[in-house]
Amino acid sequence: MFAENQYFNRNYLKTQWITLLLLILISSGLISCKTDTAPTKSVKPQSSTQTAAIPPSSPPLDPSQDSKDKINPKHLKAVSWSTLPDWQQDNPQLAWKAFLQSCQSLAQRSLWRTVCAQASAIKTTDEYAIRLFLEKHFTPYQVMNGDGTTTGLITGYYEPLLKGSRQYSPRFRYPLYSAPDDLLTVELAEMLPDTDQKSLRGRLEGKKILPYYTRAEIENNRDLLKGKELIWVEDEVELFFLQIQGSGRIILENGETVKIGYADNNGHPYRSIGKILIEQGELPAWQVSMQAIKQWGQQNPDKLKALLHQNARYIFFRELPANLAGPIGALGVPLTAGRSLAIDPKNIPLGAPIYLATTWPNTAKPLNRLMIAQDTGNAIKGNIRADFFWGHSPEAKTQAGKMKQKARMWVLLPKQSQK
Repeated sequence: MFAENQYFNRNYLKTQWITLLLLILISSGLISCKTDTAPTKSVKPQSSTQTAAIPPSSPPLDPSQDSKDKINPKHLKAVSWSTLPDWQQDNPQLAWKAFLQSCQSLAQRSLWRTVCAQASAIKTTDEYAIRLFLEKHFTPYQVMNGDGTTTGLITGYYEPLLKGSRQYSPRFRYPLYSAPDDLLTVELAEMLPDTDQKSLRGRLEGKKILPYYTRAEIENNRDLLKGKELIWVEDEVELFFLQIQGSGRIILENGETVKIGYADNNGHPYRSIGKILIEQGELPAWQVSMQAIKQWGQQNPDKLKALLHQNARYIFFRELPANLAGPIGALGVPLTAGRSLAIDPKNIPLGAPIYLATTWPNTAKPLNRLMIAQDTGNAIKGNIRADFFWGHSPEAKTQAGKMKQKARMWVLLPKQSQK
């Protein structure tokens, strides 16, 4: 989930057509291919005690590009603060540091520059002062679907904890790979500005650009990425879910904890193995969760690898500094457990405060609180669609695996945006 971007269209024929077009453009010298490299520029911390944020290896979405600072009024309705459930009961102080981290990026945009400067200048940051600041400088807008309804879906994600080693052994035999040297990024934004596909992933074979290797090809032929092994882990199902989450922690045999984060992907579309199990009649829809899928794998080891390979998407990782406060999201800042949210940046400004009204996983107990939109996800598409970041504890893993709740959302926008 962390810092993932969508590169290949789900329609394979369309991908082939674009690839053919690219070959023509490349041969004409009108477009170039490049292999992604990690940016060297880092974001300055807010204070001497704050951990510096480092951008993902695959650059985060340019804040000036998300929604292009233009809010779509068709999907937003201005409301009063009293409309927000439990607004007076939630403690916004718990999301305040996350918002200030967002301002490291938001302050680059004219829409947010003034309010971020004002937020950074606040000396008293108790619950009352922060709530008063938000009510004074922001207007809540309820997010609506295209048909005017106001209910959507929220799921959960977390930072997995796996056991691993820096060396291969019969116990630790499943590798996490760093980004391959032959993985190419083809930028489409300038050549095809009207397409939703801003870039493609692929590889060169002679003079041809081909889709990069699938999950099955990578796992069935270890020689393809030989030498790019970062760490070896003991459980292939845990590794699969680590790739879905996009970031995690590995406990080595000597007790050292290594933090890893998203570096890149192979460009293939994501397929939900949960949906596949439902379609095949292996699990009923109401039962599907991360825990249920893992249990199914333990009970059906002969079918497991074929199931995993139906999701052709593959994630590459990099090692992160040990002192990071949390995993790095698409905004380029550490995520905050229980207060960071992954959203669709085509519909919600990345970095914006979001008020969320939902329920605790598998219960009717209200879960209403201020969140900050700091991440994106390959499966997070739509106006009222979000992913709740739970953290890295065992409880976080349990809650994230169970969460599939109805939700309502309000985006808080600076009052100057109304002018």
